[in-house]
Amino acid sequence: MGDYTVFHNMPWSGTYAIYFFTIGISAALFFFSTRSWFATGQALVPIRTSAAYMSFAMLVFSGLLLIGDLSQPTRFFNMMNPAYLNFTSPLAWGSLNLISFGVVSVLYVMALKKKDEKNAKLFGVIGSVLALGLPVYTGFDLTAHQGRPIWNTPLMPVLFVAMSLVSGAALASLLANGKAVALERLRWHMLWEGVAVGVMMIALLGTTAYGGSGSELTFMFMTTGNLGLIFVGLGILLGTAAPIAVLLSSFGRQQTGIVAAGGLLLVGGMALRYSILIGGQIVQTYF
Repeated sequence: MGDYTVFHNMPWSGTYAIYFFTIGISAALFFFSTRSWFATGQALVPIRTSAAYMSFAMLVFSGLLLIGDLSQPTRFFNMMNPAYLNFTSPLAWGSLNLISFGVVSVLYVMALKKKDEKNAKLFGVIGSVLALGLPVYTGFDLTAHQGRPIWNTPLMPVLFVAMSLVSGAALASLLANGKAVALERLRWHMLWEGVAVGVMMIALLGTTAYGGSGSELTFMFMTTGNLGLIFVGLGILLGTAAPIAVLLSSFGRQQTGIVAAGGLLLVGGMALRYSILIGGQIVQTYF
């Protein structure tokens, strides 16, 4: 009898965690830029242009990450061919959404440069709808994997939308150049959407800890060892709980405090995305 070894690899590498992070920020920055055109978002006018440019830069970087991760990068062009796409797959709709958002982002930036308010508002609204689809599609794509603990929950799309807004507001606070009105509005987003992320993470951990043998093993791996350090230490404690505490304090109402909280939220946002991505695959590498 011959011996053989089966290697169980993770099909989704850490590169995708970076993609989840950058594309979420791109979507949120576009939303904040668009919101500045309307009465309820006047506080965000100081970051209107910088947020739009940074959103586009993050979008380009995210696209390059996806292309670079392909074993045959030229296969990226298949995403642009509707005849090639399988429309029963969430990846197909995600590809179309990503390309459409890219096109609208270019049109929006061009309207901004021309100071064309009418078209900027139009492309901003269309782009914001497409931007919302980016984190929703990301979460739905994970949810569709029924055999992956922590992924297979309808909470994923909502969680990724909240994380997108938190990370986007955190980066936007660095673009505000000390404008108090913009920082206060961004502080509100970071605080309450950060609270929403924290509540959802508690719910996710609770259902994973008591969800059967596979889920319980996933919970163990995600809360102990190196992954536990990233998930619990960086993602939950340092990157979610700590900045919320800062933002609730008097220091968190000052420019330095808001920016500091934003930096922590960026660290936490990346750590949470990485942990969720790896956590959903780690059990299968042992069996």
